[in-house]
Formats: sequence, structure tokens, C-alpha cells
Amino acid sequence: MKTPRTIVVGITGGIAAYKAVNIVRAFVLHGDSVHVVATAAALRFVGKPTLEAISRNPVHTDLYEGVAEVRHVAIGQGADLIVVAPATANSIAKLAAGLADDLLGNTILASTAPLVIAPAMHTEMWNNPATMANVAVLRSRGITIVGPGVGRLTGTDSGAGRMEEPETIVAVALAILDREPPAGEAAASARQDLAGRHVLISAGGTREPLDPVRYLGNRSSGKQGVALAQAALARGARVTLVAANLEVPVPTGVSCVLVGTAQEMLKAMTTAAASADVIIMAAAVADYRPKSVQLGKIKKDEVGDTLTLELVKNPDILAGLSASRRPGQQIIGFAAETEADADRLIALGRGKIARKGCDFLVVNRVGLDAGFGTERNTVTVLDHGGVIVNEASGSKMSVANCILDLIG
Repeated sequence: MKTPRTIVVGITGGIAAYKAVNIVRAFVLHGDSVHVVATAAALRFVGKPTLEAISRNPVHTDLYEGVAEVRHVAIGQGADLIVVAPATANSIAKLAAGLADDLLGNTILASTAPLVIAPAMHTEMWNNPATMANVAVLRSRGITIVGPGVGRLTGTDSGAGRMEEPETIVAVALAILDREPPAGEAAASARQDLAGRHVLISAGGTREPLDPVRYLGNRSSGKQGVALAQAALARGARVTLVAANLEVPVPTGVSCVLVGTAQEMLKAMTTAAASADVIIMAAAVADYRPKSVQLGKIKKDEVGDTLTLELVKNPDILAGLSASRRPGQQIIGFAAETEADADRLIALGRGKIARKGCDFLVVNRVGLDAGFGTERNTVTVLDHGGVIVNEASGSKMSVANCILDLIG
């Protein structure tokens, strides 16, 4: 029978605090002893009775409780691991400065245990130079940062700053406790395996103009490509993102080239590929473009009831990059298909990778309710010979890290 480890779960005052309940529950079900240290602000989002029922231990909140037993120091001293989820911008700033004006700050300063934090905040707060500097300080101290992911935030906002899913955070924490290399997202959070590498990523969907007003486009939001860029950056890479009409912000620290059409993307990718060690073509590129673009707006009262468009094929960017690659350069492509049958979907992927010539092909089914624009993704990865080498399903950040695990 395994000896329970003592895990302290710190919860700070963000809306994602409700997700901490599942983190606590997962550790308890794993057989660990869990002690929750919540800030006063955290308890405005999730109730103390809930946390006590799930953790099976009293919840500590007050710096001046248990003074006789020196609780403000004892909790940290007795911890095998501390996890802070969610970690707000304010709490990250306090950790970076070494402040201890509450029980959680004291607990962390009094502990020599590994510390894992899961940031959660709005995109503007995450991208703020102050937050980026604070996160860099924490990483330099060996603190493990999990996420944040890219996705839906509070209200109608969407972007980087979403707290990673509880199962990912727990996987990272348990891997640290077990001193074993975890898989997927957990592995990414614990290493800098892409340090010194230049990773070039395309993201978003190209738009081919019909006239000054209209275009032919697709439903790609760019979320998966942005997640790949953020994950590669977190793993130490120098990242260039060629972005076509993104619906989410570009992570701070990523070099971005904005493009609109397939031909513009071809030029940008070809230029950046000269210095790239790894190329990931995650963008949805239009297969065709109008043969001619009208200089003025197409008028329906002038055209009539039907409009005929003549389209010409766009260049195959992925195949071109594969054909002109330099020795040692790795190339990963994407194939978005609407095929519902799993076997036929893989057959389409095998045919495509044979034509494209890339090292790996990430095949994902898309539709009105899957793939494009959503917060999650399900993919199957084929190698150059068409063999399935990986399958991943989850948040686009966790899928991104599974894809980056392919890089040799």
C-alpha cells in the first residue's frame, strides 16, 4: 500500500477557482493527503464547505489561525508538493516578489517542496509585460508553469489565459512527485526540450478576395496554431508564426508575420523556412482563388440571379516546403477532413501524406461542431509511411504538446 503524499492546493481569487474542486478530488482519489489553502478572494468563488468535503481536511484561510502550532509555517514545511490553481496575475506577481501577506504566501515561502502553478486570467493580463516578466522570474527559479491554454474566458472573451484542464495539471503534479517523465502536456511543462530550435508555424485561414468587399474563406480560427506557438515558446523554442486572419491574440514573445491570402502565406513561409528547424503547417489554406479580382464591388442588380466564378488552383505550400527542405529540417502538416468514417478518414490522410512528402501529418475531422473554432480537438498523427504514431484528444493546448512531442 502506497504511503500518501501531502499535497497543498492553493486557490486564489479567479473565476477558474471552481475547477480547483476537481483538482483536489483527483489528488484525493489518487490516495494523497490534500490540504487546501484558499485566499479570501478565492472563497468568494468557491465555498469552504465544498472544499472541505472534497479534500476531507479542514480548509485553511487565515494567517492568524493556529498560531500556537505555527500553522503559517507548518503547512509549507509538511508539503511534498504545492499546486496553485488558479494562479491569478496578482498572485503570480506576489510569488515573484516573494510577498507573504496571507497564509498562501507564507506557506509557499516556508516550503522547499516543488511548486506548480496554473495561471488563469484575461488575455490582456497574461500578455502584459509585467506578467510575462513575473512568469520568467518564476521559471528561472525552477517553478513549473502549466498553461495557460487558449480558449473561452469569462463573458464573450476568448484567447490565451484560460486555466489548463484539471487533468493536465494533476498529471504534471503527479509526474513531479513520481519523478517520472509524463506524457503530453505534463512532459512539456517539465522540460525545455525545444531550446535553441527555431519553430515556424502557420495558423488561421486564408481569404481569397472576390472584390474589395467579399472573399472566399474558411472557418479556421487559428486557435490550434496559436496553441502550438504558445506551447513551443514555453518549451524553449524561438517561434515564428505566419498568421492568416486569426480570431485569437498572438502570444507575447512569438514573432508574427501577418498574411491574408494563400500566395502571401507561401511567400512568408518560404522566406521564414530558410532558418527554421521545424515547420508546422497548421493553417487552413484555400485550395483555389478567383482567377480575377473585381476592382469594384460586384453588384447583384448588374449581375442578375446567378454569378459564375472562375477559380484557379493555389500553390501547395506544404508540398513545396517538403520538396525544398534542407537536410535535418522536420515538417509537420495538417489535414482537415469532413469524413465521418474513421477508416476512410485515415485512408484520406495516408493518401495526402504520400502526396505532400512531410514527416508527419496531423489528421483531424472538422465540421459545423468539430475542429474549427472550438476549444478542443481530436487528432490522429501519421508518419511518412502512413503508420499511426499518435492520437490525442483534449484542449488545443494539450493536443499542441502531443504534436510537439513528435519533434526529434
